[in-house]
Amino acid sequence: MRIFGIIGWSGSGKTTLVEKLLPELIRRGNSVSTLKHAHTQFDIDRPGKDTFRHREAGATEVMIGTSSRWALMHELRGEEEPTLDELVALMSPVDLLIVEGFKYNPHPKIEVHRPSVGKPMIQGEDPYIVAIASDERLEDATVPVLDINDAGAVARFIIEHCRLKAA
Repeated sequence: MRIFGIIGWSGSGKTTLVEKLLPELIRRGNSVSTLKHAHTQFDIDRPGKDTFRHREAGATEVMIGTSSRWALMHELRGEEEPTLDELVALMSPVDLLIVEGFKYNPHPKIEVHRPSVGKPMIQGEDPYIVAIASDERLEDATVPVLDINDAGAVARFIIEHCRLKAA
């Protein structure tokens, strides 16, 4: 399973890019999953629902399944946040796992950078950034700069870099 990251500052368009890349990569014959790192607390459950009540009662893991999907929630209950490698090990194998976030982990990644966001480029600090997706020319970039609005070109770059199917 190849791992490829999409990183950048909040508000730069990481999720929008991932959303546009998925159909491009899948259309070319690749199975793709995503893993998103969040800096804030989140909950996919709602108070009052059975699974929420199970977790509130102390269950370490709660799984719910339907005819269209299943989800497993694992409560850390004071344990350390899992590493990227630990989370990847829990996922089913696919051709490509796109990781959004985990910006300081050692895997190849594209930085999403929009000068209008007002944040500096990360690329100079991270040798694992292999390209930048931007909506402007970036004279200071030392890696290829891809047009963030051309998801096909970004997908082709990822396919070539990861040596994936290009059907």
